[in-house]
Amino acid sequence: MTVASSVSAPPPERPDDAVEVGRVAGAWGIKGAIKVLPFAADPQALFSTKRWFIEPPATRKPGAPTVLPTLLRIVSAREQGDHVVATAQELDDRDAAEALKGARVLVSRASFPTPEDGEFYWVDLIGCRVVNRAGAELGSVDHLLETGPHCVLVIRPAHDGQGECMVPFVEAYVDAVDTAARRIDVDWDPGWDREPV
Repeated sequence: MTVASSVSAPPPERPDDAVEVGRVAGAWGIKGAIKVLPFAADPQALFSTKRWFIEPPATRKPGAPTVLPTLLRIVSAREQGDHVVATAQELDDRDAAEALKGARVLVSRASFPTPEDGEFYWVDLIGCRVVNRAGAELGSVDHLLETGPHCVLVIRPAHDGQGECMVPFVEAYVDAVDTAARRIDVDWDPGWDREPV
């Protein structure tokens, strides 16, 4: 004869390579689906795995559950306009889904599909050193902006007193990208668009 343990299982550990790929925008419908705003125009990272790790929202609505899931086991996910709509085993009604509004969605980087030649994930570009043809280090990629026809690298300056620099991520200005070496070579003069800090 055995006795069931009253100790609940520990929450699943978030992998070391977890990357934030979107935010929960709210509930979708009445059956517990959520809508997620992805951080990339192509949300393939969200479709690459059935395990989404959740970091709770900074603020919660009054009456929201005090314990939120740290892992969602995804049953279905599809694009809906600018969002991804998903159902998960852990969410069975609208209230449970709405409680996650504002939560960060992270997935393992190892689960990302392999990009095509010349394609890069934003997460792999952030933090890369940016060096121009004269060998001057412009800084490191802080984030990227989606401008419609192309993305723009927003570069945090390498030296105090310089403003941030923005370089279009297109072949005309980007000579080479080496994500393993964490370096991007560009044809860009640091004075072209800098604004004083």
